[in-house]
Amino acid sequence: MSHAFDTLLVANRGEIACRVMRTARRMGLRTVAVYSDADAGARHVREADEAVRLGPAAAQASYLDIQAVIAAARRTGAGAVHPGYGFLSENGDFVAALAEAGITFVGPPASAIAAMGDKSAAKARMHDAGVPLVPGYHGDDQDDALLKAEADRIGYPVLLKASAGGGGKGMRVVESSETFQAALDGCRRESRAAFGDDRMLIEK
Repeated sequence: MSHAFDTLLVANRGEIACRVMRTARRMGLRTVAVYSDADAGARHVREADEAVRLGPAAAQASYLDIQAVIAAARRTGAGAVHPGYGFLSENGDFVAALAEAGITFVGPPASAIAAMGDKSAAKARMHDAGVPLVPGYHGDDQDDALLKAEADRIGYPVLLKASAGGGGKGMRVVESSETFQAALDGCRRESRAAFGDDRMLIEK
C-alpha cells in the first residue's frame, strides 16, 4: 500500500503512542515520537525510529504546543501527524495549522472537529437537532455558583466534564451538593493543565 508520506509523527505519549507506532511500522512507515522532559526515558520514545523533545514537563509547554509539534514534524521530514487521543486530537486550530504547513492530519477534517471537539457546542448542536440528551447543563455561563445551582437542580449524582476534554481528563462524579465545589476546582485545574481550557459541563 502506498502513502503520500513515509514518516508519521505521533503527537502523544505512552501506550497510545506505542500502539499507533506499531500499526505505522506494519504499514511500512518510519515513526517519530515526541516527548516532554518528564517522558524522556519513556517506552514510546525508545520504540520510535526518531524522537524529538517538545519542551518541559507541563503539557501546555510540550504536548499542547502546536508550533513545537509542527517544528518537530518539519525537522524529521514527517509528512503526517497522528494525534492519538486527548492532547491536540480535538483541536481544530491544530488541524488547520498542519494543513497550512502541508502536513497530513490522520483524523477527521477540521470542520468535524470544530463541530464535535467542544462537548458543550456539540451538545447544543444535538439539542437543536432534536437528539435526546442526558439531562444536564452545557451553557456558556461558567460562574461557579451557577454551575452548583444547575447541579442541585439536575440532582445528584452528577458528572462534571471538561467541555474541551477527552481521554477522561477533567472528569469527576459528584455525589452531593457539599462536595461539588471541591470537585469543580479539581476538574478546572486538570482541564486547564490538559487542554488550556477550564469550561465545564454537567450531566446527570
